Amino acid sequence: MTKLFASTFFLAVLLPAADPADWIVTAKWVVTMDAQHRVIEDGAVAVVGSNITAVGPRAEIEARYTARRRLDRPNAALIPGLVNTHTHAAMSLFRGVADDLTLQDWLENFIFPAEARNTDAEFVRWGTRLAAVEMLLSGTTTFCDMYYFEEVVAEVAKQAGMRGVLGQTIIGFPAPDAKTPEEALKRTEAFLKQYAADPLITPAVAPHAIYTNSDATLKATRALANQYAKPLVIHLSETKRENVDTLAKRRLSPTRALDALGLFTGGLTVAAHGVWLDDRDIAILKQRGAGVAHCPSSNMKLASGVAPVVKLLAAGVPVGLGTDGPAGSNNDLNLLEELDLAGKLAKVTLNDPRALPAQTLLEMATIGGARVLGLNKRIGSIETGKAADLVQVALNTPHTTPVYNIYSTLVYAAKGDDVQDVMIEGKIIVRGRNVLTLERDAILAKAAEYRAKIQGSLSRQ
Repeated sequence: MTKLFASTFFLAVLLPAADPADWIVTAKWVVTMDAQHRVIEDGAVAVVGSNITAVGPRAEIEARYTARRRLDRPNAALIPGLVNTHTHAAMSLFRGVADDLTLQDWLENFIFPAEARNTDAEFVRWGTRLAAVEMLLSGTTTFCDMYYFEEVVAEVAKQAGMRGVLGQTIIGFPAPDAKTPEEALKRTEAFLKQYAADPLITPAVAPHAIYTNSDATLKATRALANQYAKPLVIHLSETKRENVDTLAKRRLSPTRALDALGLFTGGLTVAAHGVWLDDRDIAILKQRGAGVAHCPSSNMKLASGVAPVVKLLAAGVPVGLGTDGPAGSNNDLNLLEELDLAGKLAKVTLNDPRALPAQTLLEMATIGGARVLGLNKRIGSIETGKAADLVQVALNTPHTTPVYNIYSTLVYAAKGDDVQDVMIEGKIIVRGRNVLTLERDAILAKAAEYRAKIQGSLSRQ
């Protein structure tokens, strides 16, 4: 007995005690999206508080850490949370209200009137809740929004546990939350102050577009964003008509016209769509440090054109993926679907199957999107010290079997419904496809109520 005690004591002295962790998350593959593009088979991540504290082979992590809780998926890929770089979340309640139209027809004859009759703070609250459930269940952990009553969007995002770069819309005609651009600017400043240092919410200034705001208002939005060191979000060169009209009016492309106004100077800019950018425009965006949100489904559905994504990436412009709003420009918020579509759209447009390979596409949805939003030091990859924003994607379904190349499987085969678990800031938000932070059934019931109300308002047109 004395020898056994001495031996046990000797081993305890020699072997260091395992460090405590809040979570150990394991998977068949850990797809880090770090600078080395490490893919760790039979890997694990240790999480302490809101941060990743270690990444490596499962045996190594389990030897180093003892966790209070575990999340084990032996037939899944653990990936960084997906980043949706452009949407209008609350418009989920307008899903399918008008389709198969040009952008101008859709906006001017359907969406703007529907918003005038229906959009208020409660509409935004329930529409954002519906969107949040959809995004979480398809692996999105961070979204960049542009809409009205953005302080309500922020409340819902925090309730859901999601990360958001949320842009308060400024537009040159009476809007649901502000009758003038001046009033919208005041609302925006209050929003910037309210969420100045929130761990999940980055408030942003969101002038709708060059064609819906005066030059004075556009300059004021940049000044406001710079004053509070927050991003500016804007639609840019989305349609050929936007480019043609701007060239006729100013003899400059939208990018060059906005640059002449100083809109890209002094802070981060997130430019949505960028379909009709030319080489000079791309050079300006690179010089000014702006990022582009590529929205393939929306651009195809509205026949807006095809963004020069390969040129943008080659020039060093950060490019992320966005779904756009779910009201008719795109009818869902499934970012895994955008991965697949973005790749195939580039390949068929350039007549080159090598364009935008799978690894590049997953980068655009993770670390690339984080760069666009200025959050790449915090999110976008699975690395020590970064936020524990993690997604488990099940890969034991018929459509994801067998796996030869994990990037190929995730981009071209996996579906939104394959997402099993979602962690944001070290907290489990979705487990086994159950959203833990929002009441899904109540949200769906409320959406049905809004459908009847909206349908009645449209019949009065």
